Amino acid sequence: MFGIFKRWRLVWKGLSSGKRRRQVEESDFRLAIQNGWPIRAFLLGAFIFGLAALIFTGQQDEPAKKFLLCLLIFATAVAQLWINHPQTFRQNSRLCLVLGTLLAQLAVIKILLSQAASGALDLQLAPLLIPYAFAPLVLSVLLGRNHGLYAAVFASLWGSLLVGRIDPVFLVISLITGFIGVFVTLQVRRRSRLVRAGVYVGLATWILAAAFGQVGPVIWEVPSQTDWAMIGWQSLAAFATGIATAIVVSGILPMLEHVFKITTDISWLEMSDLNHPILKRLSLEAPGTYHHSLAVANLSEAAAEVVGGANPTICRVASYFHDIGKVIKPHYFTENVSHGLNPHDDLTPTMSALIIISHVKEGVDLALKNKLNTEIIDVISQHHGTSLVAYFHQRALQQQEDARLGGKIMNMREDDIPEVSEESFRYPGPRPQTKEAAIVSLADSIESASRSLDRPTPQRIDDLVRNIIKARIDEGQLDEAPLTIAEIWKIADSFRFSLVNMLHARIAYPKREERSAPEKRDQRSAA
Repeated sequence: MFGIFKRWRLVWKGLSSGKRRRQVEESDFRLAIQNGWPIRAFLLGAFIFGLAALIFTGQQDEPAKKFLLCLLIFATAVAQLWINHPQTFRQNSRLCLVLGTLLAQLAVIKILLSQAASGALDLQLAPLLIPYAFAPLVLSVLLGRNHGLYAAVFASLWGSLLVGRIDPVFLVISLITGFIGVFVTLQVRRRSRLVRAGVYVGLATWILAAAFGQVGPVIWEVPSQTDWAMIGWQSLAAFATGIATAIVVSGILPMLEHVFKITTDISWLEMSDLNHPILKRLSLEAPGTYHHSLAVANLSEAAAEVVGGANPTICRVASYFHDIGKVIKPHYFTENVSHGLNPHDDLTPTMSALIIISHVKEGVDLALKNKLNTEIIDVISQHHGTSLVAYFHQRALQQQEDARLGGKIMNMREDDIPEVSEESFRYPGPRPQTKEAAIVSLADSIESASRSLDRPTPQRIDDLVRNIIKARIDEGQLDEAPLTIAEIWKIADSFRFSLVNMLHARIAYPKREERSAPEKRDQRSAA
């Protein structure tokens, strides 16, 4: 608090700027809500209370026994989440998403069964109107297939206990349709893929229901006595429920992404639109950086596809935005410098390095101003790590050496020659923390260096890629990224292959010789 008044006093005296750089900050209160045990205990308790409300309301046989079974299954579910998905268990927002989605599906099942018991809904239609794949679809798209399978298993177990009796048919149908929903949505890049998943879920529901006698029955001996109208309604209910479930999931995904701060591949693909205002500004004011970013996107996406656990779409989108800070002072960067006009010629190496390094902070500032995704902001801040701006550092050392030689002639003291601090020429970091940030960081360095190759032969490209990656490993820039050595060299092979195709030489076409005017007249007269 007192720091604010001190800053105001400096601004009033003209010793400080009134503007403040935007920063990504997490308050202690928000961290306590996100990771605190009291909130986690409240969420677990609320889910148990919800299960109790679903079991003890309405007409249930032996509700206490069923509630005890539900508690045992709940203990298993919590243990499974803690062991196999520790990150989800520790983040209260994700835990709330998992438990809330499961409870929502169970509540819909309870409502349908209650309507059927009261006579408001036909008993022959009720089992086919249950959205078996709702929780598996939601969690598979938002958190991944393992969470979808988790939802399919435990939603089926709890759902089978909500039926009037422990129903094995319900359990089997729910499990299989849930697994099919997860399998079809392994890579959802468009919302239409969700509708297709709904069609498959509806078809599976109808086939399984027909196999277990929930559709029909068909009296094959006397077909005229079969209630074909009811079979038609049951078939329609099975397909319509599957498709409607997928449409509902598609509709609520944007809201869930916003509330729980999760970005799906669908949203990443939407963010890859090059008509974003920042990217359009970059293409106009820093065209060299813009084309460099497109090349980095191609390199990083291809590399991410060969590495397990890395998201190629995130790499592509983050590459588009990783250098947006250069739009503030575009002409101070090599790719935007006009021939013969280098503004660094009039600056000291320290000032040049300061301008170069500042593009990271300027990029974070622009990203926060335009409300870009936090994962993009992380890549912007991490893509240079704590690496050294080697060119200007070397230039500063050379100037220091020249000053020492000149100082000997002028009889200057050693203390009068300024020291060169290496820290002044290093990026502030942090180092890459994710696979995507590490891949973009390597692609950025390698693409920039490849522009300096006179003859980009495959051998020279291979040497360039390997030398840069070895230097990054030796500097420790990849120490905090979850990449193995084998994965790093897979990335190197991908870079080499992509660069060979991007920088291949074209054949020289022969020039057409211009004939003289008399020869042309002679040729026309001969014709």
